[in-house]
Amino acid sequence: MTNIKGKWALVTGASRGMGRQAAKFLAEQGCNVILHSRSLEHTASLLEEIKALGVEAAAVAAELSDLSQVGAMLSGIDAMGRQIDIVLNNAAVQIAYRTDWLTTPAEDYTTSFVINTTAPMMICYHFLPGMIQRGFGRIVNTTSGIDKEPQQAGYSASKAALDKVTRDLGTTVEGTDVIISLADPGWCRTDLGGPNAPNSVESAMPGIVLGVFVDDGRSGRIFHAQDYCGMTLDQALEAVNGK
Repeated sequence: MTNIKGKWALVTGASRGMGRQAAKFLAEQGCNVILHSRSLEHTASLLEEIKALGVEAAAVAAELSDLSQVGAMLSGIDAMGRQIDIVLNNAAVQIAYRTDWLTTPAEDYTTSFVINTTAPMMICYHFLPGMIQRGFGRIVNTTSGIDKEPQQAGYSASKAALDKVTRDLGTTVEGTDVIISLADPGWCRTDLGGPNAPNSVESAMPGIVLGVFVDDGRSGRIFHAQDYCGMTLDQALEAVNGK
């Protein structure tokens, strides 16, 4: 299992739901964390919670639909002088559920792709060279299992695109200790998933972060978090190694 104690992770969409849970999980393993949200106020309480765990933490803000803000955020992280060893691209948007899907507006696609595909890949491209140079890194991009639902076309298409570019990028580091993975949390009760989802946020742990802890040099995999529901981290890694 990869030891992440003392390393630095960037978690996007850390103010609530899956991102908040993942950030706390990493901190509990001794990882320092940079928390992203749209406003510094949104992560203020989590920042204090994580610092109370005995690790370092910082917060950054950017609206991911504005790529100039994404660039400014990345420059700000560089200015902190912290090398980012781990990236969890968790932030995403689901614009709407279109019951009349034949009237789906083009904006569902354009907005979804900027936030769910382009912004996370810009983050990947920014930090990947340093990971390669240092010989260590973990990138986990959060995807979705939504399929055959034209009501959510913009969202599902943007996640399918994220899957493709993540797998493609993974081939460039295959066999090294820089590992790029995908994680599907399943349908969980978050602001995005809604109150009727069958799974709690907690059920996605540790599956949603397994890509951080694997150490076999394999990139491009998707971890379905619900397959590891109820397991400890060690048990989940044993299950991965047994496949």
